[in-house]
Amino acid sequence: MKIAIHHREGSFSERWIAYCKKQDISHKIVNCYDTDIIEQLKDCNVLMWHFHHNNYKDSLLAKSLMFSLEHLGLKIFPDFNTSWHFDNKVSQKYLMEAINAPLVPTYVFYDKLSAKNWIKTTSFPKVFKLKGGAGAANVSLVRDSSEANKIINKAFGKGFSQFNRWGFFKEQFRKMINRQGDVTSFFKAIIRLFISTEFAKMSGKEKGYVYFQDFIQNNNFDIRVIVIGDKAFSLKRMVRENDFRASGSGNIIYLNDKSMDKEMLKISFETSLKLKAQCIAFDFIYDSDGSPLIVEISYGFSSRAYDSCPGYWTQKLEWHEGAFVPQEWMIEYLNEEKSY
Repeated sequence: MKIAIHHREGSFSERWIAYCKKQDISHKIVNCYDTDIIEQLKDCNVLMWHFHHNNYKDSLLAKSLMFSLEHLGLKIFPDFNTSWHFDNKVSQKYLMEAINAPLVPTYVFYDKLSAKNWIKTTSFPKVFKLKGGAGAANVSLVRDSSEANKIINKAFGKGFSQFNRWGFFKEQFRKMINRQGDVTSFFKAIIRLFISTEFAKMSGKEKGYVYFQDFIQNNNFDIRVIVIGDKAFSLKRMVRENDFRASGSGNIIYLNDKSMDKEMLKISFETSLKLKAQCIAFDFIYDSDGSPLIVEISYGFSSRAYDSCPGYWTQKLEWHEGAFVPQEWMIEYLNEEKSY
């Protein structure tokens, strides 16, 4: 097996490359943006690319290239089943409902009248989200029908920027105060109040739909479970102070076999098998009756945030204590031609 790896600093590729060197696995570094990339891959069996949701070029090219290569018979990571719904919460809604996964009740409307009729009959608060974004970006609490009406008017009017300048500024300020960030990042956030990101400028406004989820009370954390093949690991993310959002808070508790909810593990493994996914991260909260609900899913995650996980579980929910490198599992499964 020869692996082609698209390298991006800070991504999975750093650990993929290190593992290939350590295990003497044949590999080469490629640039998937090269116009002759198909020709470059002719001597390879695998392409691995940890593409990023906030990179405009990645969002433009990655899925088109990766899924085309699947038709050629190349193994790819992430493959179609793993990533077609990546960074698209609307797609995830329909996917989770189609396989009867326990999703937080979610509502999407594609015209103003339907949305406005719905808010006359529903209860509040609700959670509003744009379909893209991670780390709790583009997520807000809608307290009543008046706020929902304003959001609906904007969704079917001028639309929303994919980069929330004021929200980003407040988040960087919070991190600096809590010593989770630095002064440099905070000053960059000040600049972003006046200069938007390349992704937001190139992508245009989000409009023509509106997305809400039920707000489930009394959740002061969420739990992320990441499944790669027949292994899983997990952590708990506490919500920000005076907020309801946990993703991206930086306040993490690492879970072990005694502190983990086994029902969440079971749901994660079962759902991953239904999706035939190589790697899926599930974000869970609890319903009012204590049952786990999936908020959203993703194939990607921050590598370093999980380095302190004390161990992992197998499909039979057996606990294995000790350090591990999940990016190495990705290559091992491809190399062993395992079926997900």
